[in-house]
Amino acid sequence: MPETHPFDDAIALQWQFESGHRGETSPAYANMVGPFGGITAAQTLNAVLQHPQCQGEPVAMTKNFCAAVADGAFHIIARPVRTNRSTQHWIVETIQNGECVIAATVFTALRRDTWHAPEHAKPEVPSPADVPLRGGRPRVEWINRYEMRFIEGAIPAHWDGSGATASLSRLWMRDQPARGLDYPALAAMADVFFPRIWRRRATLAPAGTVSLTVYFHADRDLLVTTGTGYVLGQAQAQAFRKGYFDQTAQLWNEAGDLLATSHQVVYFRE
Repeated sequence: MPETHPFDDAIALQWQFESGHRGETSPAYANMVGPFGGITAAQTLNAVLQHPQCQGEPVAMTKNFCAAVADGAFHIIARPVRTNRSTQHWIVETIQNGECVIAATVFTALRRDTWHAPEHAKPEVPSPADVPLRGGRPRVEWINRYEMRFIEGAIPAHWDGSGATASLSRLWMRDQPARGLDYPALAAMADVFFPRIWRRRATLAPAGTVSLTVYFHADRDLLVTTGTGYVLGQAQAQAFRKGYFDQTAQLWNEAGDLLATSHQVVYFRE
């Protein structure tokens, strides 16, 4: 029997009717404290996609971290609060030890053919084959689950306070080992970017995402077309002030299709 991909193991959920889905954190996606935020986003979305009442494809997801997610078991309770002819609205809670640690909303819809046009074009960058693999030994395990090729704005090599004048990072990425792209994987990739304050200041300041929103522009056919190819990710902050900053991100496939955009608010301490 073939082995399952580490990502599929990590987002696997057991349906338990009234109590929702049960899952376990995966050591393969461990972060400094608890699991990688992207994998919890994928688990949240997967609970909706696996729900027997789910209609359509995800269009948007907002995930608020109410408390740190601990290693171990959790329950995800996903419930549709409104179903219309072509749209559906969900409230999703992740519960550990009887307390809510993640509160999320998900918006799904039956997509229809309309006029479409790109507005945020893929930047001109070298092809993945022309960009070296990320070097060095990662501080956390989840980074080993991704093939990363930084074009600019890699994680600082020296934590010396030198920093950069802008927080922009660009990189080619894909699952390691390669895996066909789907919505949970795309949601996880939207959170691959390290905190922008590390890029700006080259100081290992404690930081963590408080709220993450992902907008899915790709339909399932486009995800299938993208397949196991590389995804170009770009992220940059807009302001740092009084212990919080935000960062926006865009994800394109190699053909230049904008697959998803995201926005998150992050706290930091000094």
